[in-house]
Amino acid sequence: MKAFLRAFIFGLIVGGVVAFHLGMNYARGRNLLSNPYEGLDMSRAVQEKARGAVESGREKIHELTAPEKSGK
Repeated sequence: MKAFLRAFIFGLIVGGVVAFHLGMNYARGRNLLSNPYEGLDMSRAVQEKARGAVESGREKIHELTAPEKSGK
């Protein structure tokens, strides 16, 4: 029984590690067996997200400050 529990816990740990890496690849839309840490560039990701936030804010401000059209 003790050997079974040891093997079961070991299987859970190994399965969790494998599932974590497969999940990272799946979430990024990559091949499941590729390296999940390949091309991980944090500064580029932050810059892209900041640009998106600025562009979104610019569009919202433009919408809010646009003159109203009268429907007469």
